[in-house]
Amino acid sequence: MSDEARPQGHPHGRYAYSALPRRPAYDWPGGKRLAVYVALNVECFEFGSGLGAELAPGGPQPDVLNYAWRDWGNRVGVFRLAELFDELALPASVLVNSRIYAECPGLMDVFRARGDEVVGHGRTNAERQGTLPEAEERALIAEATAVLTREEGRAPAGWLGPWISQSRTTPDLLTEAGYRYLLDWCHDDQPTWFSTRGGGRILSVPYPQELNDIPSIVGRKDSGSQFAEMIVDTFEEMRAAASAAPLVMGIALHPYLVGQPHRLRPLRQALAHLAQHRDAVWITRAGDIAGHAIGLPEGMVPG
Repeated sequence: MSDEARPQGHPHGRYAYSALPRRPAYDWPGGKRLAVYVALNVECFEFGSGLGAELAPGGPQPDVLNYAWRDWGNRVGVFRLAELFDELALPASVLVNSRIYAECPGLMDVFRARGDEVVGHGRTNAERQGTLPEAEERALIAEATAVLTREEGRAPAGWLGPWISQSRTTPDLLTEAGYRYLLDWCHDDQPTWFSTRGGGRILSVPYPQELNDIPSIVGRKDSGSQFAEMIVDTFEEMRAAASAAPLVMGIALHPYLVGQPHRLRPLRQALAHLAQHRDAVWITRAGDIAGHAIGLPEGMVPG
């Protein structure tokens, strides 16, 4: 993409500045104004090396304390969350590392049976894609996409980089790989078009960094009850604000964190509160939000 073709106003050149109150209004399906989705991150990690969230400061590698804590999420916590989603009849967008299929055989069967959306999420969460040379990043995207397509019988439409990691060319590479939307950016409460090289574009669907259990529980040391309260407060505030403009509320979850019993109980209460209002809001999946926004008339979605 030439400099002349890039939107003005931001050094990254992906989108132009747009103030929410000045945009045209539109509705989500059913005339609703608030779209809510749950993003469940299903991830795997290297043993003895690589990145990973920490329950407590780890010792020398192999860091058994933190590795085993994260692995518990794929053996126990993820199934407790699936049961919770069934209990509340909540759809989910499952953000999956491609190596999950080999390392945790059968894990994804439960979400396939539920009809959940599968979103590309790199190979593992022990690495960042944004630090790779372009050819290696392209290969990472191709490898992960091929596995998900083979296992799920269809190519994923959306992508979230492991550790929200992007290089300067990631949106270009995703567009060229056939992706329709990305989740890495949390710069807005509505979908946004990103310009990509060669005159292309890809949709950015809002993904939460505040309403995300890793920054909340691991980063700020919030309790499970505090995180659940954040969900309810965000929902009520955005439900009121959505009368003026259509909004997207995402909730980002990780099984090794909120699958823990003492955090699962308050999470259940928070999600039940949202489910009680399903007649007034659109409880959906990230890909459905993207599909609706992509189908809107030109000029309705900022870019």
